[in-house]
Amino acid sequence: MKPAQRRADPNDAIIELAASCRFDPDRWAHLAWDWGVGELEGIDGPREWQSDINRVIRDHLANPETRFEPLQIAVASGHGIGKSAQMGMLSNWAMSCFANAKVVITANTETQLRTKTSPEVGQWFRRSLTGHWFGINSQSIKSRDVAAVETWRMDFVTWSEHNTEAFAGLHNKGRIILLLFDEASGIAPKVWEVAEGAMTDENTVIIWVAFGNPTQNSGRFRECFRRFRDFWVTRNIDSRTVPGTNKRYFERLRKQYGEDSDVFKYRVRGLFPEQSAMQFISSADADKARDRHLRKEQYSFAPVIIGVDPAWTGDDKLEIYLRQGLYSRSLASLPRNDNDIQVANLIARLEDEHQADAVFIDAGYGTGIYSAGQVLGRAWRLIWFSGNPIDPGYLNKRAEMWGTMKFWLKQGGTIDPKDTELYDDLVGPETVPRTDGKVQLESKKDMKGRLLPSPNKGDALALTFAEPVAKKQRAITAADGRIIHGGNMAQTDYDPLAG
Repeated sequence: MKPAQRRADPNDAIIELAASCRFDPDRWAHLAWDWGVGELEGIDGPREWQSDINRVIRDHLANPETRFEPLQIAVASGHGIGKSAQMGMLSNWAMSCFANAKVVITANTETQLRTKTSPEVGQWFRRSLTGHWFGINSQSIKSRDVAAVETWRMDFVTWSEHNTEAFAGLHNKGRIILLLFDEASGIAPKVWEVAEGAMTDENTVIIWVAFGNPTQNSGRFRECFRRFRDFWVTRNIDSRTVPGTNKRYFERLRKQYGEDSDVFKYRVRGLFPEQSAMQFISSADADKARDRHLRKEQYSFAPVIIGVDPAWTGDDKLEIYLRQGLYSRSLASLPRNDNDIQVANLIARLEDEHQADAVFIDAGYGTGIYSAGQVLGRAWRLIWFSGNPIDPGYLNKRAEMWGTMKFWLKQGGTIDPKDTELYDDLVGPETVPRTDGKVQLESKKDMKGRLLPSPNKGDALALTFAEPVAKKQRAITAADGRIIHGGNMAQTDYDPLAG
């Protein structure tokens, strides 16, 4: 009698396929669904941008040198490109191809997560070859293996800056962590900060993908494409290039708002707006200032003014900026230094070297430096940011200086194209709405609450607009040794158009 033959288990072929796709989500996406059948009728596979993201992950995992380095991907797009579908395919790949996978999805609001993200992701699991492997509900998707139900799972978690403890335990050493952000523009900055704590496990596949419409020109999602772009793989997806989107509606929006309007940029083109609703200095003005080039004769006649913004916390830097008419440049950017005498000697040297006509110092943390300057015989000026402005349309002196600087940028002011920190400082601050209509800038503390750095370089440049400045008379020695007094006392610099 022949021994009983083992009946073939249909799961064996699926398990073999999943094992072969462990490091290839692109292959999994093409094989794990019945494209063109049933609910996927008329669709022959993932959209091109979805395959592009899958290939980025595939290439990262295929290389043993990068496999266990965290991979961070940010996708900014217009509407209707299939972000939820991509999250469904990616999370199903991770859960199917890795034992004891840990996947977490969050969104900007609970409503978004519960009514849109979770149902759509669940649908992609149900359609998948491995749909029967998992128990699917609105708050989680778990393995049906009773021995792994708590360790092999995906959770839909509503996070906010007051509920970051959900990140506690987001570790899965030796396996895989997939972290997905939906509508990332609206996710609290503190959540981004805490999420980085999940990037620390060794010998672990760690993938973090943030999806969103680029509705805000500041915040952590925006900075993935700007300040932190060296650490993120970024994609901007134009909805018009994606199959299945409403091209006629997009054309109506283009005619209504214009191709280069902010509305059309973030709704359709997948580009960040030039200026958020509360942004004080627009990116367009900063871009133009960065691209301008001046000849020396265009500014050499104007007074030379130095602004000094001392560091106010250990993480900040002491910034010293020079401006002469429409020209500006950084003179020094140093770690916080509590030795006021040392700093004062540096400022005095720079004042002499550049023959500065005025030096303005932020009084908030600069009184010691100012006093040391007095000992050196320097006639520097302390500027209180909270002081009274000359223009009653501003709340305080700081807002007024930034307002004058904003006008200077519009009228031809230039900034160093290599000084990315100054650029970010200029476009970072937002205004604070007031019932009296006065212009008020958000505080440095509030900016740090949005995970933006203190705009010390911006404040240092703004200080050069603190008060009217006259070009000093300087002694000039003639060839025969006689002292000739020269200079132009009439040339002042307060109105940026004066030079």
